[in-house]
Amino acid sequence: MKLVKYNQLEPNYPTTFSNMLDRFFNDSIGQNVKQFTPAVDISEDENHYEIHVSVPGMKKSDFNLEVIDGRLTISGERKMEEKTEGRNFHSLETHYGSFKRSFYLPENVKEDGIAASYEDGLLKVNLPKEEKKVNKSKIEVK
Repeated sequence: MKLVKYNQLEPNYPTTFSNMLDRFFNDSIGQNVKQFTPAVDISEDENHYEIHVSVPGMKKSDFNLEVIDGRLTISGERKMEEKTEGRNFHSLETHYGSFKRSFYLPENVKEDGIAASYEDGLLKVNLPKEEKKVNKSKIEVK
């Protein structure tokens, strides 16, 4: 089973050309965006899955991770510096605000063993796999 991206807040692609134009103009007007979607990489080996979330400029305390009904939700908020006195921004490309990403977990993930670490702008979530259970029984011929 594969990890499947689930994000109820924002669809991946606009459904119509009109929606695409609306999204383009709304995003480019320069409104104060209160949400952003960080980049996520997901990998797997024989022992575990690993999710990397690219969120530079945050603290460990800014993250919230929870598993509910087999769905991992990673959320947080990146706040802009309050000290803007005497500054004139000519370009501001960093995304600030809150984010929320959710993923359905495969059945073989050991939920009580999930661990997360944050270093150098990268949140790493380790999802260990349960050992494969081999059901073996001998059938007696009568």
